[in-house]
Amino acid sequence: MDILSQMTKRAQDNLQRIVLPEGDEIRTLEAADIILKEKIAKLILIGNREKILSMAEERGFSHIAQAEIFDPQTDERMTAYAQLLYELRKKKGMTEEEARKKAQDPLYLGCLMIKNGDADGEVAGARGTTADTIRPAFQILKTRPGVGIVSGAFLMFTPAQELGEDGFLVFADCAVNPCPDANELAQIAISTAETARALAGIEPRVAMLSFSTKGSAKHELIDKVTQATQIAHELAPDLMLDGELQADAALVEKVGQLKAPQSKVAGRANVLVFPDLQAGNIGYKLVERFSGANAIGPILQGIAAPVNDLSRGCKVQDIVTMITITANQAIK
Repeated sequence: MDILSQMTKRAQDNLQRIVLPEGDEIRTLEAADIILKEKIAKLILIGNREKILSMAEERGFSHIAQAEIFDPQTDERMTAYAQLLYELRKKKGMTEEEARKKAQDPLYLGCLMIKNGDADGEVAGARGTTADTIRPAFQILKTRPGVGIVSGAFLMFTPAQELGEDGFLVFADCAVNPCPDANELAQIAISTAETARALAGIEPRVAMLSFSTKGSAKHELIDKVTQATQIAHELAPDLMLDGELQADAALVEKVGQLKAPQSKVAGRANVLVFPDLQAGNIGYKLVERFSGANAIGPILQGIAAPVNDLSRGCKVQDIVTMITITANQAIK
């Protein structure tokens, strides 16, 4: 059974409540119908109930009636959600009136549902920006204890079965932080290792990437990676992690043995942590285009509860996959 099938089975066996703030967005609605049909998650659709049911009937989405449809204009629970938002943000200057208005925003409402224990995760972004999706999560859910940074990981399914975990690797940060410092880079490494465990069920072997391997070059950019490696070891001493490593030393066994013979990660890495966003974003796209790899993400990590962002150009299957991933994060 491949990793995606394993995630689907795990979600089906441990049904989570995933809120979809864009409940009347057509691709989201079709994806929701598939999720409900295959019993991958319980769903909460935010939007006008009559509109959602009408759209579903017109397109033959026969399983949408199984979802909970939450209409902010009519649901009595809105008062409690608005009060929760006020309590969370009043020290930042938010008034009760502002909280009532803001709680009507489906993206804020979805995070309030999670914060209140009424949902386990959220998927949004089919018609909004990444900033629109992340901002409420920062303000309401905040980051996980001990983690001060949110980052974006990609699951990379490549045809190079001799690399990573039979061709599977996790890349980060490829989506969020332009230039993390050493402490942030260490936290990204630990979060990405946890993502690899939670979603793929693999034991992570984390390579902190650079253009140097074990002192083969000298530069302040390399110093950041070596410092991040030290911090990560202090924060997670049991994690199999090493750096700094060049990409070939991290991935290719012969090269790893030659350049870093004492390393337990070199030549065997299945998690790659890039030194900055330029390298990460360029790297995953090159692998995707040159090798025909399937890149799934970005998967947001570091938030106190799973909230994931979609591309506005996403396809229905992309949304199905992201809901499945979010359910697996919630299970963890």
